[in-house]
Amino acid sequence: SGASLRYSTGTGGEGSEGEGAGLASSESGGSGFSLAAAALPERRRPGGGRPRYEVVRELGAEEVRWFYREDRKTWKPFIGYDSLRIELAYRALGAGGPAEAREGEAAAVEPVCVRSGLYEVDVASAESYPVYWNQTEKIPVMRGQWFIDGTWQPLEEEESNLIEQEHLNRFKGQQLQESFDMEVSKPVDGKEAIHSLKLSRNHVDWHSVDEVYLYSDATTSKIARTVTQKLGFSKASSSGTRLHRGYVEEATLEDKPPQTSHIVFVVHGIGQKMDQGRIIKNTAMMRDTARKVEEKYFSNLATHVEFLPVEWRSKLTLDGDTVDSITPDKVRGLRDMLNSSAMDIMYYTSPLYRDELVKGLQQELNRLYTLFCSRNPEFEEKGGKVSIVSHSLGCVITYDIMTGWNPVRLYEQLLQKEEEELEDRWMSYEEQRLLEELYITKQRLREIEERLHGLKASTISKTPVLKFKVENFFCMGSPLAVFLALRGIRPGNSGSQDHILPRRICNRLLNIFHPTDPVAYRLEPLILKHYSNISPVQIHWYNTANPLPYEHMKPNFLNPTKEPTSVTDSESVSTVPSPTTSPVMVRRHYGESITNIGKASILGAASIGKGLGGMLFSRFGRSSTTTPQTLETGKEGAEGDDKKATTVGTPPFPQSSSGFLEPPVELEHRIDFELREGLVESRYWSAVTSHTAYWSSLDIALFLLTFMYKHDQEDTDKSNLDAI
Repeated sequence: SGASLRYSTGTGGEGSEGEGAGLASSESGGSGFSLAAAALPERRRPGGGRPRYEVVRELGAEEVRWFYREDRKTWKPFIGYDSLRIELAYRALGAGGPAEAREGEAAAVEPVCVRSGLYEVDVASAESYPVYWNQTEKIPVMRGQWFIDGTWQPLEEEESNLIEQEHLNRFKGQQLQESFDMEVSKPVDGKEAIHSLKLSRNHVDWHSVDEVYLYSDATTSKIARTVTQKLGFSKASSSGTRLHRGYVEEATLEDKPPQTSHIVFVVHGIGQKMDQGRIIKNTAMMRDTARKVEEKYFSNLATHVEFLPVEWRSKLTLDGDTVDSITPDKVRGLRDMLNSSAMDIMYYTSPLYRDELVKGLQQELNRLYTLFCSRNPEFEEKGGKVSIVSHSLGCVITYDIMTGWNPVRLYEQLLQKEEEELEDRWMSYEEQRLLEELYITKQRLREIEERLHGLKASTISKTPVLKFKVENFFCMGSPLAVFLALRGIRPGNSGSQDHILPRRICNRLLNIFHPTDPVAYRLEPLILKHYSNISPVQIHWYNTANPLPYEHMKPNFLNPTKEPTSVTDSESVSTVPSPTTSPVMVRRHYGESITNIGKASILGAASIGKGLGGMLFSRFGRSSTTTPQTLETGKEGAEGDDKKATTVGTPPFPQSSSGFLEPPVELEHRIDFELREGLVESRYWSAVTSHTAYWSSLDIALFLLTFMYKHDQEDTDKSNLDAI
């Protein structure tokens, strides 16, 4: 690779050069190269500091640092592992190595996988691009050699190359005598520049071999410099910017991200109007938030959770912009919100678009999983897990893909039921004869269909299959419950998740929602009816000290008869408020009108063609009495105990009549989890914004990671106990 160290030790021996570094192309996880042990000798410093005498040499690969810039913000450094491999690829290209490496045509170099394998860097074009999703804007990358004091931001590459060339021409082979602590800028008062270089808008002065300053040649800078120098200040201290050669930290191969043990596919709803088609940015927000939580709470684990956006709608044409063109302009904000939620459901209940949507999501999930495993072959070998986080109607489509549900099968079941009812009632001889004829014809039709299936796989009744088992299925702002209710699912007598989603398909189902989200519904009352009177589990604030584990939380009962009107002292929450949320407030109904508009739209859309209008009108006609039981959620954190439960106002129901205090059956695991509602939130405003407020929530990020790291944390705790 031509990687060389820039100094030789006091013994006079030449610094080792990492020539002939192994640059084997690799598809695994995030490394584009595997490095031979001799490629980059470790820099050993006697006593942990820089050798007393150094000789100016070409920068080693470990001293150069590569940077990337997203959204036109400041340059961010790649971690040492990534930077080293990019630099070695750059030198292999013949752009920065010794003369013999630059002779002839530049060798073709494989792209380098960076940033936990999510991106690749094309060294030739100095660009980075994502591996798992499409992005129109390429991310520029830059090679840093000279850096600004304090911020350690790199100088622009063109200027940096000129300064480096001049520095080597003038000082190569000269010795340095300075402590290794380069961060402390020494005053250079009274020192004259021993060398200078003119650039297009700046000039550089060398006051000594490693005291280098950059000056702006703009007129205002010259005037300021002249004034301060007349006042007795030196030129450097008045307006110069000190430069450092080589990055503040040396790049090492040990500075690498932990291995990915869990991948999370993030699935969006269909409309994407409210999110402006930004599932990639939403996933990036969730990923960045999760990184902060990982560093704070899970830094002791050697594994890593990766979030991948499932961007699948852009490939579907659907109706084009027809719906937008027929939407009136009045109250546009509210209409856009409903278009992004209710319209999603109309698309999905349309026989014209449903198969297209299911197939689009299923294929994209399988494509991403196959691609990830091909680049990370050890993922499956080491038992890597897969979870899905779905938003809005994406929850319903993901559920249907996992379970293989489709309306054709439901229609066949209804027909079969009608036939059974016909057989049970009295009928004339003519009716019997026609029914037998119909039965024989249907049997013949099934035989023909089976023969046809043998020749060509059916695209209508084929059950969509995923190539992986889902460990956790997180629903956010999900209308799944209302879809299941309208498909005929009713509460049972078992507290098992299998009633709505078998454990063999998905190990754990979790339903997350904001209390004022107009699109979200509860799932627990579909399994056990009396859970409509038990509040959802309150999600912990991310900065709560020693929170009670979710599995140890006691149920809080809702009061269907008495409405609290104010927050009492006993109901206040003792935990520290989160910066993103205010203390929980007891729910009132004055903000429900707008929430019910959204819920009515969803119910109306979901029932199109099902003949359920009467049921819907009767349900919403009774909303004033049923909503507190079925739609209203918990009023305080479940970390409260029996005393808290009584402050909610639960009347002393006799156990024999109500069964609420000691229900005969409990859920194996809680499913409904609710974000805490803030005191400062406007009910009307939060109803509009809450449906898309999940992506950057630290509370949700901690919640997701708590369940995904559950087994890793338990294994770590067990190994620590064994060691003790």
